[in-house]
Amino acid sequence: MTAYSATSLKAELNERGWRLTPQRETILQVFQELPRGKHLSAEELYQQLETQAAGISLSTIYRTLKLMARMGILRELELGEGHKHYEINQPYPHHHHHLICVRCNKTIEFKNDSILKIGSKTAEKEGYHLLDCQLTIHAVCPSCQRALLPI
Repeated sequence: MTAYSATSLKAELNERGWRLTPQRETILQVFQELPRGKHLSAEELYQQLETQAAGISLSTIYRTLKLMARMGILRELELGEGHKHYEINQPYPHHHHHLICVRCNKTIEFKNDSILKIGSKTAEKEGYHLLDCQLTIHAVCPSCQRALLPI
């Protein structure tokens, strides 16, 4: 996995018979500029782009997010809020996993190289090309555990 630039995205899209539209480039740029640990849903991305007067429709955002996730550029995350979130798919050593509280949706990112090694080795053994390997752990955080205890 390597970090994506507009040039590498354009080359990969062209290879697949697609083109790098201004909308796709804008969406890639938003994700590249997100602070580490920040995830966006399609709706949040739409709201952010609306403030920039980018003129990108919500349906274009959904299609682009799906496309970039299938290409391995973005990671599609189920963070327990009823809708998907996305983040840039960082190359090693920035690769990480998620620990999510099922009550308050607090999300902690953590690293574990053995998970990536197992995923990579399994994909290679079966002849697959690894795009992403992620572990999501659903749990109850300490604050929510205390809230559940009888007084």
